[in-house]
Amino acid sequence: MQVITCKSYLPSNPISATSTVPSQPSRQIKLGLYFGLSSQSKNEVLSHGSSFSQRLRLRNNFRVCSSGESKAISQSTEGSISPWDDEPYELLPSGKKVYLDEQDILTFLDPPKELIPLDPASYNPAAYLWKKIGDIPEERRHRLLYLLKPRLISRLWEISGTRYEDSNLVKKSASSLLSTGDRMVSLEFWNCRTSGGPISISWTNFFNKAIFFSKNGRAYGRIIIGGLLAGVTNYFSPLYFTVKQLKEVMSTEQPCDLAYEFGDGLLDLPDHPEGFPTPAKHPWPFNDHVVVYVRHVGPGVLVGQAWQEGKVLEQVPKKLCGEILMVKDYAARGENQ
Repeated sequence: MQVITCKSYLPSNPISATSTVPSQPSRQIKLGLYFGLSSQSKNEVLSHGSSFSQRLRLRNNFRVCSSGESKAISQSTEGSISPWDDEPYELLPSGKKVYLDEQDILTFLDPPKELIPLDPASYNPAAYLWKKIGDIPEERRHRLLYLLKPRLISRLWEISGTRYEDSNLVKKSASSLLSTGDRMVSLEFWNCRTSGGPISISWTNFFNKAIFFSKNGRAYGRIIIGGLLAGVTNYFSPLYFTVKQLKEVMSTEQPCDLAYEFGDGLLDLPDHPEGFPTPAKHPWPFNDHVVVYVRHVGPGVLVGQAWQEGKVLEQVPKKLCGEILMVKDYAARGENQ
């Protein structure tokens, strides 16, 4: 058996339910590049004359065009200050930094009541989301796992569906390995979080996954569980799956890009990354024809839905858990990457 050599995997940003990120600040630092205030609210805000009102005036000089790109509205006065001359983060009284690019995404997914969204027909929400994710540096992108509340992960799946309305955007991929099978990158690790699930599999709320290419030209992956029993569980139940290109969720007929098919777990792999266990039979419920349908959301970011479709033909498919947010771990790399 040929072996792909890779370094031992230690997630650069371990996922745990106890991990913390600065709590969401007041709405004032998130007022959008893509929303307009009602006239009453705008007057109330600007009347304060605070540093916030200055930031509001600056950042509101932007709009979103139909391609999803944000463009500055031209200023006729000389010496105008660009919104991007501001610091890229807000410093809270506690001393913690809250980054504006991250807050733009939160505001877009969960707009305050006082903001009026632009007409969705005038731009593509998925295109704007793709651009804003790309604006976040790779080393900070994992923070989305903690910043997005479970209901916003579900919202992410909903918005990502508009990506299929843009013929250019639909060609983009969150990962060169997943889209083209780039052999220069034979192994990727991803940090994952679900929007919730059954108590019996609550460990899936936070987990990791690996994606790799075999010498047979096919892509595979496996779920990597954390916690006290991680070593034993990952060895005896490595939870391998096959990665396939797919255009539609079977149960809902909604569009998607990929499917992770778990099958029974007994894959006949010609090779696998060094240190990975031999495939073994899946435990319940993963042995009940579980499929994770995946959409590309932005650079290094995916969102998915897990369905338990059942081995019995008459069985009605049901969601295994809520939606799944997946963020690439850029610091975890194999030796051949």
